Amino acid sequence: MADFISPAKNTASPFSDMHGHHVAVRTPDLETAKRWYIEKLDFRVVAEWAYADEQLAYMAPATDDHFYVEILGGGEPSPRDVRPYTDLGDSLAYAGYHHFCLSVASVDATVEELRARGVKIVTEPFELPAISRRLAFFCDPFGNLIELAEILP
Repeated sequence: MADFISPAKNTASPFSDMHGHHVAVRTPDLETAKRWYIEKLDFRVVAEWAYADEQLAYMAPATDDHFYVEILGGGEPSPRDVRPYTDLGDSLAYAGYHHFCLSVASVDATVEELRARGVKIVTEPFELPAISRRLAFFCDPFGNLIELAEILP
């Protein structure tokens, strides 16, 4: 599959050792979130620990050991801003964190399987030629938006 042609790496940067590791998602209930990521997305629990009044877990996709979703559960997160997305346009009205993205071989096949598992699809698959991607969006039970991306030929 083709992807972007990146500019030359800046190995002289003092940040040249920086790379992505995880995205954190705050939820009021760690066990519900863990169960959802395991049952709906086949994620694996990599690590669990406590911090103050919260319980945390790193969750990894079925075959990816380089990207984690960190679930921050427990305590009393506030404000409880569960965003009732009905489509992608609704989601763009909110500032701050928006979504994280998972790359897949086929957005259509993934959406079909998610739908069979009872996952709410927020935005049906569509193509975005500007970035040569087929995309779709869904959300977890707490309203956190997740993007699927397929690289187009």
